[in-house]
Amino acid sequence: MTKKERVSLLLELMDNAYPTVKCSLDYSNPLEMLIATQLSAQCTDARVNIVTKGLFERYKTAEDYANADIEELQEYIRSAGFYKNKSKNIIECCKRICEVYGGEVPDTMEDLLTLAGTGRKTANLVLGDIFGKSAVVVDTHCIRLTNRIGLVKTKDPVKIEMELKKIVPPDRQLKLCHQFVYHGRAVCSARKPQCDGCPIKEACKQVGVEK
Repeated sequence: MTKKERVSLLLELMDNAYPTVKCSLDYSNPLEMLIATQLSAQCTDARVNIVTKGLFERYKTAEDYANADIEELQEYIRSAGFYKNKSKNIIECCKRICEVYGGEVPDTMEDLLTLAGTGRKTANLVLGDIFGKSAVVVDTHCIRLTNRIGLVKTKDPVKIEMELKKIVPPDRQLKLCHQFVYHGRAVCSARKPQCDGCPIKEACKQVGVEK
C-alpha cells in the first residue's frame, strides 16, 4: 500500500468512525481559544475546561489580561499546572495583542508566533478552528498515531506538520487531527492500543495489510 493509498483509506475510515469531531476545549471567541490552548500545555482538556469556566467570567478582553494582577491570575489557573509561567505568558501575550493588534487575536501563523506562550500547535489550532484555515495540529496523539499508522517516521512536531501538509488535502487536515485525538483516546492509547477492534486498522501499517 502506497502512502497516498494509505492516506485515502485512512480518511475514509476515520470519517466512518468519527464523522463529527471538534476541539474538546470550551471557548466562545478567538481570545478564549488562544488562552485555553495555552493552558492545555501539560494539562488535560477536561481540567482546562474547569479552570476556564471561572477564568473567562473574570477576564473578558485582552486588555483585562494585560492589566491583570499576576498573583490573582495565578490563583485562577493554578490547577492547570505550570501556573507561574503560564500566567506570565498570558499577560505578555495579551499586552502584545493590545499594543500591536488592536486587542484582536491575529490570524496568521507569523503573527501568532510572536505572542508569548504561543507555539505552532496553538497557532494551528487557532488558525483552523477560529479562522477556518488549513491547519495541522500536532499533539501527542498526532505524533503517536502518524508514526504507528506509517505516515511519518519522526517524532519531531514540525517535521510531522510539514509531512502531513504534503499528503493530506488542505480541507481535511484539521478534521483529521481532531480525529486523531478521538481515536487516540478511545482506541489507540499509548500503552495498550486496542488493535483487534480498531476501526482504521486496514489503513495502519502496524496491524493492517502490511504486517
